[in-house]
Amino acid sequence: MTEATPATTDAAAPAATPRRARTRWRAAFFVLAGVGIVAGVVWALFGSRLLVVRSVTVTGEHLVTSAQVIAAADVPLGTSLVNVDTGLVARRVEGIRQVASVTVSKDWPDHLSITVRERVPVVAVRMAGGGYDLVDSSGVLVVWSRTNPARLPLYQTSAGGGALRGDPGLATAAAVLAELSPAVSKQVAEVGAAGTANQVLLGLRDGKTVLWGGADDAAQKNRELAVLLGGAAHYIDVSATGTVVTK
Repeated sequence: MTEATPATTDAAAPAATPRRARTRWRAAFFVLAGVGIVAGVVWALFGSRLLVVRSVTVTGEHLVTSAQVIAAADVPLGTSLVNVDTGLVARRVEGIRQVASVTVSKDWPDHLSITVRERVPVVAVRMAGGGYDLVDSSGVLVVWSRTNPARLPLYQTSAGGGALRGDPGLATAAAVLAELSPAVSKQVAEVGAAGTANQVLLGLRDGKTVLWGGADDAAQKNRELAVLLGGAAHYIDVSATGTVVTK
């Protein structure tokens, strides 16, 4: 007896073909959709007018104006926000003499924020032609003033304020001034170097002179000076802590 051969193989073949076709179309659809999404994102970021700089704000400015900062930043409105190099913008703004540091941030979708930290004068330098250069702790000329601000001590030097950038004597003097107690700080009228850059001399408003020395041991020197300032001495040397000399 001859057995009949099942016909299931022939019957299944037509059904498998549509399934494979649907799978291929589905895969093609997702590939095309993915390409479309990527293209849309790229267009939105780089090619559309949606993500462009429409406004720039500046904060932290006092000595300089917002207009000066925006001009130095050089980011025209309409610039792609994606393409803005915040580091480059910060370096441009730091080119302004009164600016010490800058932070630039992107506020999506269309805003640029610039925060400046300005230099702070710590001493005044009397100019031969009149007036005073007010300089910061790095010796950078911050601003010129017709009169000497009462809050700033006069820095004794033969150099003009514009020639003090990187001056070691000024750097040490500024470090000492920053460490003075409030009671002593408000009495300082003049500051300068006593022979060497690391020997700071303070001239007080009552005529007394203090040889402070370097910026080390500030806490101990402040304590010693607080005791001695009430005395009759006109010259006080606290440069070597533990060994005070008065005259």
